[in-house]
Amino acid sequence: MSDTTDPYYSRTSDTCEAAPRVDPTASSAPGPLTTDEVWNYEHDGFLFAPGLFSQAEVDELLTEATTLAEDWPESEAGIVREPDSGTVRSVFRLHKISDAYQRLFADERLLERAKQLIGTDVYIHQSRINFKPAMNGKEFFWHSDFETWHVEDGMPRMRALSVSVFLTESHEFNGPLMLIPGSHETYIRCAGATPKNHFERSLRRQEYGVPTCEALETLLAGKEIVAPKGPAGSVVFFDCNTMHGSNGNLSPTPRVNLFSVYNSVANAVVNPFCDRPPRPEYLAERTVEPIK
Repeated sequence: MSDTTDPYYSRTSDTCEAAPRVDPTASSAPGPLTTDEVWNYEHDGFLFAPGLFSQAEVDELLTEATTLAEDWPESEAGIVREPDSGTVRSVFRLHKISDAYQRLFADERLLERAKQLIGTDVYIHQSRINFKPAMNGKEFFWHSDFETWHVEDGMPRMRALSVSVFLTESHEFNGPLMLIPGSHETYIRCAGATPKNHFERSLRRQEYGVPTCEALETLLAGKEIVAPKGPAGSVVFFDCNTMHGSNGNLSPTPRVNLFSVYNSVANAVVNPFCDRPPRPEYLAERTVEPIK
């Protein structure tokens, strides 16, 4: 049975259902973004900032990403490998293990934009590197991050956003991030029930908490998929409920993206909105530490 007091319940039936968003997308707080940029974010659910970081800054961050992937202890949680090849797909909880990434997440170019859009102080809910090696980097199917964060982590409301920092050039052939403009205004209640220890499989290939083809067609009605492309150092800011995904990388150049999730300090996670224990803290921080 669904909890009708929860506006964002999901995975309670065998069918997908579309529901309206009940939280504002952006605040009216002052900050570095112009009025037009805030309007575009509210309208589309994302904002693209090409070349926000220099090549020298990116080189340091990419070196750190490679080092973490190569030196990660096999016995330690926080790394995800492809199910077939064993290639590193993601490394998590960067804000706890890397001084370089701690500095990045507190950099005003990211932090002040996030605080302006969210309207409060923020903390890192999740951070990770996603690797797509040349020729065989795997796809990420369409999904709304908030659906998983709400159901499996206990994030109460849509008061979070992600930033995707390009650590390599993102072009049309290496599986760029794809977004559906305006999709953040519609919440897709997904079908099925959350399996036990779902995260162990979903981080490699997600099967629950994903929309049906019919739901995607509804979100795409009158819209066109957007794939921001640009040099290393470019950044995409996107709302927690924006439907997004990416194709596999069939090009000879790798695609490496750094993700951090800024959540309002007034939106700290509670018990998951399902009958499962919360996911591990490397996937969802349960201690609020405002970034200064």
